[in-house]
Amino acid sequence: MLGRTKDQIRTTEQVNGAMASCQALKLDALVIIGGVTSNTDAAQLAETFAEAKCATKVVGVPVTLNGDLKNQFVETTVGFDTICKVNAQLISNVCTDALSAEKYYYFIRLMGRKASHVALECALQSHPNMVILGEEVAASKLTIFDITKQICDAVQARAEKDKNHGVILIPEGLVESIPELYALLQEIHGLHGKGVSVENISSQLSPWASALFEFLPPFIRKQLLLHPESDDSAQLSQIETEKLLAQLVETEMNRRLKEGTYKGKKFNAICHFFGYQARGALPSKFDCDYAYVLGHVCYHIIAAGLNSYMATVTNLKNPVNKWRCGATPISSMMTVKRWSRGPSATQIGKPAVHMASVDLKGKAYDVLRQNSSSFLLEDVYRNPGPLQFEGPGADSKPISLCVEDQDYMGRIKKLQEYLEKVKRIVKPGCSQDVLKAALSAMSSVTETLNIMTSSSTGQTPLSH
Repeated sequence: MLGRTKDQIRTTEQVNGAMASCQALKLDALVIIGGVTSNTDAAQLAETFAEAKCATKVVGVPVTLNGDLKNQFVETTVGFDTICKVNAQLISNVCTDALSAEKYYYFIRLMGRKASHVALECALQSHPNMVILGEEVAASKLTIFDITKQICDAVQARAEKDKNHGVILIPEGLVESIPELYALLQEIHGLHGKGVSVENISSQLSPWASALFEFLPPFIRKQLLLHPESDDSAQLSQIETEKLLAQLVETEMNRRLKEGTYKGKKFNAICHFFGYQARGALPSKFDCDYAYVLGHVCYHIIAAGLNSYMATVTNLKNPVNKWRCGATPISSMMTVKRWSRGPSATQIGKPAVHMASVDLKGKAYDVLRQNSSSFLLEDVYRNPGPLQFEGPGADSKPISLCVEDQDYMGRIKKLQEYLEKVKRIVKPGCSQDVLKAALSAMSSVTETLNIMTSSSTGQTPLSH
């Protein structure tokens, strides 16, 4: 176990260094454990090793607390269940405190990178009053002022019900989903790239970016000026979006109080950032089982001499004895972006495993939307309690995993069974009517499927 890093294996020098180490150690295989960037690196290394006739095989394992490595082969990642359970307990404890003190609004920012999977799952487990998902903000192109107004209106609606407390969840990636803050970050990172010193960046911003930068509180300015990560994204864990929102909401509520449009108590906010506390937790029983099975699958992949495969397990919402183990070529999860903005612009035209955002048409999001008004006004807080390793609650799994109907490989198998049935029924000797019906059905099915597969936007899947 070599340890963890956020850095990508990018340059030719780094790739050659990795290959030299593998050859010097006479490694049969290198197992890369991680999320979208790690598994993209695994695929690139595997290809380079194979071309250079290096004997070391490269295998990927889906492990990331963000839960953003998600596709038809990977239903969830190791670590996601643990961080959501630990966070949900912390959030629930805060909800209990809010209900007890009746005078504070808690703004809680959650670790999870750009996608809001952790915030969504934690909201489904702990029922806070509000959760702001980055994907919703991006889809509706909400500005920082739109979000502030949304929170202020919620505070006012609760005050009318004599409730002067609440809990609001904010994903750490929200800052990159708010259009004007994202554009400002891009300008700052562009200037970093040109070698402009931190002290001189603010004076070289475009007029609109400069105006926004000057409007923001000093603590946020300092955080936005931090150097980007090795994958060109912002240092999300260091940008205190929750404090920015709390401050903007407080200013607006004080203005409403002065004008007489808000008649509740004075607004008080307390801010938290939950990330490192949950990331270092003992793994949940589900994550232990899942990681154990993936490790076993890795061994079989290596024993079979396969290169550039990822260990996968599907049907995870069912008991362990119903799980389906498999090895999936990493290339089948990769796409080539035809266009991009921001951090991933470097990946245009290059195959990569891309991050999966929260599906706003998915079942998990639908469950949240159906309950959002009761969460907002009725304080239906739920406390899942601490992690359990045996007895009631030990076998619970992420809610977002259980509500989605994901058994992809199971369905492929079912389709193959249907096709076999068709072959058995439609063969020389069958009646003209049967043949006509089969031809008609097949031509309309293939036409529909052709239209569906050619209409995928912005990305080209890799054939393998």
